[in-house]
Amino acid sequence: MTADDEPLEPARRAARPGSGVTVGVLAFVAGAAAMGGAAWMLGLRPAPPPPPAPAVAAPATQPHAAPSPVLPAATDVATLSARETELAGRLDRIETRLREADEGARTAESKATQAERLLLAASVRRAIERGLPLGPLEIQLRRRFGETEGDAVATLAQAAAQPVTLEDLRLALETIAPRLSSAPGEGWLAGMRRLIGDLVVLRQSDSPSPRPADRLRRARRALDEGQVEAALAEIAHMPGAGAAASWLDAARRYVAAREALRRIEAAAMATPETPR
Repeated sequence: MTADDEPLEPARRAARPGSGVTVGVLAFVAGAAAMGGAAWMLGLRPAPPPPPAPAVAAPATQPHAAPSPVLPAATDVATLSARETELAGRLDRIETRLREADEGARTAESKATQAERLLLAASVRRAIERGLPLGPLEIQLRRRFGETEGDAVATLAQAAAQPVTLEDLRLALETIAPRLSSAPGEGWLAGMRRLIGDLVVLRQSDSPSPRPADRLRRARRALDEGQVEAALAEIAHMPGAGAAASWLDAARRYVAAREALRRIEAAAMATPETPR
């Protein structure tokens, strides 16, 4: 051995203990890797992590009572009473307006009903005076006046079925005028007595003449003026009134129809009951 080799020997000896630790660590790591590879080859899997613990439901909280409203400091009994009085006044005014509006609507409906009744009465009169059938007017007449003026409605319906006009009465009177001066079956002797009696007639100055010629003249004038009742009274007191039975019957139906028209018009003029 040389002098140069002697210092190196202690250094090598000093390095040996460290190299042994390193080899041990390497052997441990190699062993652990070998064990892991063997476990993978055998199908072993690492245990899954435990599931998380279920969440515990929080205990139900009891509902808290709503705090009572705190009135403002200025809301005292007097203020509340004043507000209540003001609100009551507003409600009264609203109720009054509603009542007035309701009454106005009912009044308007009543006026409209009255106008319809008057128009119907005028239409019926025009049809009767012209000798025309009533047609749909009869249905309206029965619906609007059947309960209160049933007799008048029936008379008008009959008058429309057997129309008689003023012109019809005039023409019929001229036709029967020659037979009105003498009674049916009157002999010549009775006729002479009647003629002689007509020459001297005692009556008051303000009473009409009872002679047949004067009665016929008055009857014609009454018809021209539309006074069928007066003409009917004159013809009914003439000697030949028996020969004028059909004319008298037609004149009576004419008068009855006009009286029924007056009753219907009066009922139409009356203010109908306000509907509730």
